[in-house]
Amino acid sequence: MNWANESTPKEFILLGFSDRPWLQMPLFVILLISYTFTIFGNVSIMMVCILDPKLHTPMYFFLTNLSILDLCYTTTTVPQMLVNICLNKKTISYGGCVAQLIIFLALGATECLLLAVMSFDRFVAICRPLHYVVIMNRWFCLRMAAFSWLTGFSNSVLQSTLTIHMPRCGHREVDHFFCEVPALLKLSCADTKPIEAELFFFSVLILLIPVTFILISYGFIAQAVLKIKSAEGRRKAFGTCGSHMTVVSLFYGTAIYMYLQPPSSTSKDWGKMISLFYGIITPMLNPLIYSLRNKDMKEAFKRFIFLKMVVISQIIKFFEYLRVNTYCPIALQKF
Repeated sequence: MNWANESTPKEFILLGFSDRPWLQMPLFVILLISYTFTIFGNVSIMMVCILDPKLHTPMYFFLTNLSILDLCYTTTTVPQMLVNICLNKKTISYGGCVAQLIIFLALGATECLLLAVMSFDRFVAICRPLHYVVIMNRWFCLRMAAFSWLTGFSNSVLQSTLTIHMPRCGHREVDHFFCEVPALLKLSCADTKPIEAELFFFSVLILLIPVTFILISYGFIAQAVLKIKSAEGRRKAFGTCGSHMTVVSLFYGTAIYMYLQPPSSTSKDWGKMISLFYGIITPMLNPLIYSLRNKDMKEAFKRFIFLKMVVISQIIKFFEYLRVNTYCPIALQKF
């Protein structure tokens, strides 16, 4: 019997917290505010890093990639969640669910690898400062970024294929806010242990190996920083690395909890809250963490805001001049 074909629904029902109607409105407000701040924060970082020549360095190149990733990460799930909360029929098409699963997994895996690459950048900057320009050259940074994105999407295709082809026997109620591997595996009417073992293997590769690399890198960084005699130098080094370690802790801590244990052992409501945290709250906090704890970013934001104010002021003066002189060609020529 071909279970995969017979049990493929046309759409899935995303239950979320539908059994708790009183949570719908507070959740909608939280999601809307979080998504708005995520868009504003990450777009601001992207614009500042691109427009400010002083930030055209490997560190801020990878930070721009992280902002793009976080922006896409939340956009994959939040708009659908906002629509589902507003509507009584909380459905998503089969194709939409598959696309959401693939993109969400791909961006999550890419972020794991990108955070490891960013830790290597800090390792070279602090432990090998004289070789930094040679090692972290333009082409090396481009290759590392491309490797992170391509590996993330390759891993996603493998994990999504394994998850999607599990027989569901007509089950289509996903007890989650969006299509995610643990929630979809719970719909299966077959033994999921072999698939869980394969998915666990991929999760170890994507989660534990990069986080181990990050910890080793920061072990060497800590040793190098403690040897710096200048208190200002130590403070600057810890400040730069502290932002990255905070982001790593928030993202990896929640992702490891979700993906390195069997889906059956995960508490239903706790799993939903963890997914909301690393899928929505963390992308919103990343711009705040990097901008508030980074002196270069704060100075760049000040220059960016000043430039915008100057441009707006000049535009206002120009239109005021046009209004006063009523489009006089001679006056315009003088202007």
